[in-house]
Amino acid sequence: MCGIFGAFADQNFTKNKIEKLALHSEQRGMDSSGLCFVENTEFKVVKADFRLKKLLQKQKIKPSTLIAGHSRLVTNGMDDNQPVVTENVVVLHNGIIVNHEELWKTIKRKKSLEIDTEILNALVETFLETDNDLDKLAQLLLKKCRGVVVAAIFLPQWGKLILLSNNGSLFTAENNDIKYFASEKFALTSMGCQSINQIIGHKIYDIAETQSITVNNIITKKRNLIPNLNLTSPDAKLLEFDPPKLKRCTKCVLSETMPFIVFDEKGECNYCSNYKKRNQPKPFSELTDLVAPYRRKNNQSEVIVPFSGGRDSCFSLHLIVKELGLKPITYTYDWGMVTDLGRRNISRISSELGVENIIVAADIHQKRENIRKNVKAWLDAPHLGLISLFTAGDKHFFRHIETIKKQTGVSLNLWGINPLEVTHFKNGFLGIPPDFHEEHVYLNGIQKQLNYHKLRFKAMSNNLSYFNNSLWDTLSGEYYRSFKEKTDYFHVFDYWKWDENEVDDTLDKYEWERAPDTNTTWRIGDGTAAFYNYIYYKIAGFTEHDTFRSNQIREGQMTREDALRLIEDENRPRYANIKWYLDTIDLDFKETIKRINKMPFLFEKNQ
Repeated sequence: MCGIFGAFADQNFTKNKIEKLALHSEQRGMDSSGLCFVENTEFKVVKADFRLKKLLQKQKIKPSTLIAGHSRLVTNGMDDNQPVVTENVVVLHNGIIVNHEELWKTIKRKKSLEIDTEILNALVETFLETDNDLDKLAQLLLKKCRGVVVAAIFLPQWGKLILLSNNGSLFTAENNDIKYFASEKFALTSMGCQSINQIIGHKIYDIAETQSITVNNIITKKRNLIPNLNLTSPDAKLLEFDPPKLKRCTKCVLSETMPFIVFDEKGECNYCSNYKKRNQPKPFSELTDLVAPYRRKNNQSEVIVPFSGGRDSCFSLHLIVKELGLKPITYTYDWGMVTDLGRRNISRISSELGVENIIVAADIHQKRENIRKNVKAWLDAPHLGLISLFTAGDKHFFRHIETIKKQTGVSLNLWGINPLEVTHFKNGFLGIPPDFHEEHVYLNGIQKQLNYHKLRFKAMSNNLSYFNNSLWDTLSGEYYRSFKEKTDYFHVFDYWKWDENEVDDTLDKYEWERAPDTNTTWRIGDGTAAFYNYIYYKIAGFTEHDTFRSNQIREGQMTREDALRLIEDENRPRYANIKWYLDTIDLDFKETIKRINKMPFLFEKNQ
């Protein structure tokens, strides 16, 4: 997934005309970058495995009639950077083509790169061998490719540029006789462009004809940012799964190791006796009335939808488009722990619903280094109440939605937070008793937050390694989540009853992709969940799945017998995901898992 941009004209212009476009594209990712430009009779391509800002500073570009490029959020293929170049075709692509492997089987050309974008080059080269109708070619690409296809396809020897998009994440404009294109409208408005047009479909433009294509690939990194997702390995045997025989609530499935749990004479727990049903939505008509003032004319975007690619955000987007009839912009915050599976589902659903997707990518390297430091500190001084530090970096999701609101001029934001994802135990292990009357999934209120941070700092003080340079990132993210006032902010599931069967059945119609290493559909695009749930299970004998299934029992959505059967399956260690996570943050799998396995239990094993 990338931010793509470009400019072209009949007369030469300098690279400062595209610098603002280029730097804005870094918002979508800065793992690697690429440029292409015309110089005399050559179409030149330069690729680098560092950020675009640095590449622009290093690369000398003479005044030219065309300068284009991208800033990349690495998905599949670290070494195969864009622009992708074949004999006669140069492609810049934003999105993920989810059916590229099947498409390769339909043509005679050989696949030589990992990156999905290469299939666009191959399809174009194959088509041009027998036909020169570029409108027909563009329509063919949009018809055959599934997932987000937002691309600038350069045909240097033909003197043609094809711009195409199947979800609207591509905009064009003209200013002072220079034509521009960019992944986001804001990039063009910030340059003073007028009459900005959104492309849904394709457009074809004339560019300068050139006789040859040259490529310079600058490689400086030695470590791949994307580890392979291996499903089987002898190392998988290190992950232990020996379900403990724990006393459980006779009504739900919570165990005796749950913080602050108390059983009555019937064997029922206080979590059940104090439970207030949460999945009791207001009439959907109230949400329809609520969003009515935000509706806009002339096919303008009306709502921002935070979009992780997980099951609840995908289902919420479905409801917003199909039931509310709103035109959304989806917003994804990638902090380095969104897996390729999650990204493919973002691409798949965005294209199927024809919805623009804006990405804000963190400094992936820095975020992962922060996680690494906190996991290492935790391994040296384990405390179940501090596991939340592993995921602290994702809280800037709440910060950047304000950025997107300002850039798009859209104020309404509709969230798809599952009302049953309440996990009291994460704070309970810090010594915070459950607030059974809390209406929010997260701790809300200044006093509650201050108490939480007081207890967390106290626990952190046992190991000074926790006080590293990730601390400011952690605290600032939690400020935006829990303290910063939110406006025009509503929850879809306050008005639509969450039902797991309905959610899964609906997503199956979109061919939403499931994980290969688990049967659950919950948190499968999140790179962190399998790791921290393994820790919880090894030490406390339960995971998030126990609390989630218990909430479903209390809501009358599931029997206790079904819940027991499901958690036995869902609590099994996910080797592929855990290995991916540890490789991603550069920690040794064997050493890390062996240390966790030796940690003391909160229960007597197989008592």
